[in-house]
Amino acid sequence: MGGVEERPAAGQLDGLLREVRRQAARGADPDLGRILDWLYRQTGSHVALVADGTGRVEAATEGFPLDTLPALAPLLARLSSGQLAAAATDVGALRMRCEGLGTHEPRPVLVVAGSSEPAPEEAALIAHVGTALTLLRHAEDSERTWRDYQRKAGQLRFAVLQALLAGEPMLARRMTTGVVPPLLDAGRLRIHLLHCPPSERDRISRAQQDPSGYHGPDLMVHCPVFKEHLICLVADDEGEGEGEGEGEGDRSGERGRGQGEFLRRLVRDNPRYALGVSGAHPLNATADAYNQAAHALAAARTAPDRVASYHGRTPLDGVLARRPALDWARSLVRPLDSVPKTSVDVTRLALNMPRSAVAGLLGLSRNTVAAHLRRAGDALGRDLADVRCRATVHLALALTGSGSDGSAEAEGGQPPTALDDLLATERAAVWAGTVLRPLPARHRRTLQAWIDANADAQRAAHALGISRNTVRAHLRAAEAVLGLDLLTVGTGIHDAVHALHISDIHAG
Repeated sequence: MGGVEERPAAGQLDGLLREVRRQAARGADPDLGRILDWLYRQTGSHVALVADGTGRVEAATEGFPLDTLPALAPLLARLSSGQLAAAATDVGALRMRCEGLGTHEPRPVLVVAGSSEPAPEEAALIAHVGTALTLLRHAEDSERTWRDYQRKAGQLRFAVLQALLAGEPMLARRMTTGVVPPLLDAGRLRIHLLHCPPSERDRISRAQQDPSGYHGPDLMVHCPVFKEHLICLVADDEGEGEGEGEGEGDRSGERGRGQGEFLRRLVRDNPRYALGVSGAHPLNATADAYNQAAHALAAARTAPDRVASYHGRTPLDGVLARRPALDWARSLVRPLDSVPKTSVDVTRLALNMPRSAVAGLLGLSRNTVAAHLRRAGDALGRDLADVRCRATVHLALALTGSGSDGSAEAEGGQPPTALDDLLATERAAVWAGTVLRPLPARHRRTLQAWIDANADAQRAAHALGISRNTVRAHLRAAEAVLGLDLLTVGTGIHDAVHALHISDIHAG
C-alpha cells in the first residue's frame, strides 16, 4: 500500500510501544489520534475509532472516508453490542476492516479503510494497535474513576467538617451512614491547621488517605476559602481529662498521634510550612477548636520551628460574673428567637470568620450571607458590619452558648447589668492585661487605630501617618506576640476589641 514505511515488524512494535509508554507516562487523557496516525504511516490505510453504535467518531486520520460510515451503521451496531468480534466488508472500492475493542458494551470499533485486504503483517499490526487503544482507554477510564472517587471523597469529608463546625456530630454521622468516619467515634478532637503551598494539599491528603476515603482515625479537609490551609481533625481521646480548649503549651499537639506527628514532621522538613494546633474539644465544639488553631497558626508563622499550640488563655466569657453576664447576654440575643435558625447559624459563623469564608464553607453566595447578617442585625438593632458590635454579639453568643437554660430572668425583674459594668471588674482587667501585656507600645497604638478604623488598614494608616503596609506589618507582629489571628481568619479581633476596651475602662 502507498506510504508504507519499510521497517521490520519488531521495529514497528517498538515504535508503537514507545508511543503508548509516552502517553501513559504523561497522565493526561490519551491522544488516540496520534496512535491512528502512527498506524497510517505504517500501513498506508486510513483509520477511525468509532465510539459506539451511533457512528460517533472519536478519532480518525485526516483522510479517512467518513462518508462510508452510514453504510457501515448496521455492522457497527452489531460490533459495538458484542454480537460480532470483527468483520470485513466492501464499501464502494474500499475494503473496510472493523474490530470491536474491549469487553464492555457498547464497545468502540476500530475501522480500517484500504484499497485491498491488508497483508498478514499489517493485519497483525492493526490488531496490536487495537490492543494498545483498548489499554489506553482502560487507563483513561481508571484515571477518570479515580479522580471522581477522590472528588466525592473530598466532598464527603467537607460535609462532615461542615456538620461538626455547626456543632452537629449526629448530623455528620447520619450523612455518612454505612461509611461513618472513625473520627466520629472519638470523644474529643484537636484541629491541626496546616499552612502549605496550595498545590501540595492534595499530595499530603492522599498520602495519608485510607481505602474508605478517610485518614484512619482522623480527617483531612481542604479549606474552601484559604487555599493554603489544610484542616486536619485529629482524634484525641487521651485529652478526656482536660478542660475544653485548655492547652498545655507545645505539648498539647503531641496528644494527637498519627496525623499530628506526620504533620509536625512535614513542617520540620519544609520551611514554607507552618502548623497551628488547638486544644482538645468535644466534637460539638469543633468551631472553637478551629478558632484556637487559627490563633495558633498566626503565632506559628514566626515561631522558630513554625509550630505553635494554643496557649490555653481563658476566654473573656469565662472570667465575667456568671449570673449577671448570662442575664446581659440573654437580654441582648433574645430578639434572635424571632429570626430563622439558618440566619442565626450563619451569623454565628460570620462572627468567627470573614463573610467570604462563610460563603465558601456553606456553599452560599456572599449576597446570601449578607442577607442573613442583615436579618440578624435588624433583629438585634445592631450594625454587624461594625467590629465593636460584632465583638459584643460574639461575647453574648459565647455566654449563652455555654450557659444553662435560657429561661432565667434578671433577679427581681431588674434590667440586666450593663456590659461596661461587667467589664469593670478586677478579673476582667487581669484578663485584658494578659492579652495585651506582651505587645510593644507602637504595635498597640497601631492595633488601637486599626480597631478605631473598623479594621480598615488604609484608614488606620491615614490616622497614624504611616503606610498601609506598615500597619499590616505591625498587625502581623502583634499576631505573633499575642497568639491571635487578626488578618487571615480574623478570629482574634474580638479579644483585641474587648481587651482594649477593658483597658480604657480601667484607665479612666
